[in-house]
Amino acid sequence: MPKYRTKRTKNRSFHGNRFTNANQSVEEPTTASASKLIMNDCAELKDEVNGRNELKGNRIMDIFILNCVFAALFCPQCLKTGLKLTEDSRFGLCSDFTLTCNCGYMNGFTSTAKIGRMSTLNSLLVLGLRLIGKGFTAGKKLLCTVNLPFMSKSTFRRHEDQLLKAVWCAVDKNMKQAATEVRTKTKTSSCGVSVDGTWQRRGHNSLNGCVSAISIDTGKVLDLEPMSLYCRYCDKKKNNDGHVCSNHVGSSASMETVGAYRIFDRSKQCKRLKYTKYYGDGDSNGFNAVKDIYGPDSVEKLECIGHVQKRVGSRLRNLKKKQKGLGGKGKLTDKLIDKLQNYYGIAIRSNIGNLQNMQSAVIAAFYHCCSGKNKHMHKQCPKGGDSWCKYQRAVHEGKVFVDKSPGLPNDIINSIKTTYMSLCDSNLLSKCLHGKTQNNNESFNNVIWTILPKETFVEMQSLTLGVNIAVLLFNSGYLGLLDVFKNLGVSLGQETVKNFSLMNSERVKSAKRHSLPTSKLSRKKRKSAKKAKLLNFQVKEGVTYKCGEF
Repeated sequence: MPKYRTKRTKNRSFHGNRFTNANQSVEEPTTASASKLIMNDCAELKDEVNGRNELKGNRIMDIFILNCVFAALFCPQCLKTGLKLTEDSRFGLCSDFTLTCNCGYMNGFTSTAKIGRMSTLNSLLVLGLRLIGKGFTAGKKLLCTVNLPFMSKSTFRRHEDQLLKAVWCAVDKNMKQAATEVRTKTKTSSCGVSVDGTWQRRGHNSLNGCVSAISIDTGKVLDLEPMSLYCRYCDKKKNNDGHVCSNHVGSSASMETVGAYRIFDRSKQCKRLKYTKYYGDGDSNGFNAVKDIYGPDSVEKLECIGHVQKRVGSRLRNLKKKQKGLGGKGKLTDKLIDKLQNYYGIAIRSNIGNLQNMQSAVIAAFYHCCSGKNKHMHKQCPKGGDSWCKYQRAVHEGKVFVDKSPGLPNDIINSIKTTYMSLCDSNLLSKCLHGKTQNNNESFNNVIWTILPKETFVEMQSLTLGVNIAVLLFNSGYLGLLDVFKNLGVSLGQETVKNFSLMNSERVKSAKRHSLPTSKLSRKKRKSAKKAKLLNFQVKEGVTYKCGEF
């Protein structure tokens, strides 16, 4: 008799959408990290790591346990147990041991490999500390906590000096390869660079700073100039002919100008390139120092569209502070300033390469933001059903547009019109037709101050080491550090190569995930929600904290 079946059907498993083409490829966003970290094949790295199944690498072991193990082994000379392990000398994590027996047998060895008189493990420890943004004091605290010996400060500095030479060789090779990529891509020796300076302290009174030049075509660092005003030996008036002195004389604010000149001055000799386009943020006098460096007016000044957009907000806020009566409900509020700034940036980015349309869109954005239910100022907004203006879309569809916002009074519009229209000048907007930003420089600056935290002051040697490591990480990721290992004479370990490759892959995946349209939209929503929340608190509680107000 057949088995009775109930009317309840079995849940069917989902096997994907069978009505879509399986071979259809989904376009992934091209990110800066992905374009820089693409490697042809990792076969070369695999060949460098010999004997993957062998027991290699560094391990932490208790000396007492190790001594017990040797005591249980037979002496190769008298074939009796009782070998003794003694430590002859210690150099940080490297120790010289001697294995002895009562019969007179003696054999010496070191705990880690050495190159000359320098321990490779100590050099790698200094490199690791710098990678995580720490120095001598942090390393001492860490190793003392886990009951490991640490090197003296003079030994730490010697290893740092040796590491600096290895890093500099790797960085010089890396930046020359980046320059070759630019020549290959542009098929000429003229290119554009984004120049920006960064300081370790805010307020432009820092003793340390760095100026970088990043290619607009490849997004890689082509050259940089670490700069410092401080020298410990000169400050204490000590005579030391072998010290590394400061390389800048003058104010901290002039570092970007001097650094830009040095970078442009050596571009033809060191990189075989001419930086004929200068992408700047307008914060320094750097362009004026280099505009005639290859000949009269040989360098063209172009603006970062992100910083030009930022000027809208900063100038309107300054105007609001100077002129009383502009602020308040229904007037020039912070929310309206943010709206004008955002619309200005959208107008520029939507009309790249077309100056007339860009200028019209920027002006139309101003009147669109100032209009309200009592007066419609949308005549300059684009017409048609695909217009970004809701009023023009409603007119095209034959509907009545209902605007709930009150709009700005005429006197407020006339007060801010001059300031806003000064940023609609054709000379300024013509420098934004390229649609490029200095985001690469901002990202590189973040890498620098991750390796060299701003709360910890460093001298010229550590500053130079940190910014050079930042170049390798920014241009080639963690696999760029493998050249440093080669220059130090350290054999590559399987854990090093494997985990460096994984960190590069995670960087590419993270960059692609953050560049998805859905991710960008969610970030905008979170940002706007956060602003709305802060404004609501300010309305309910009033001004509870403001500099110099109480």
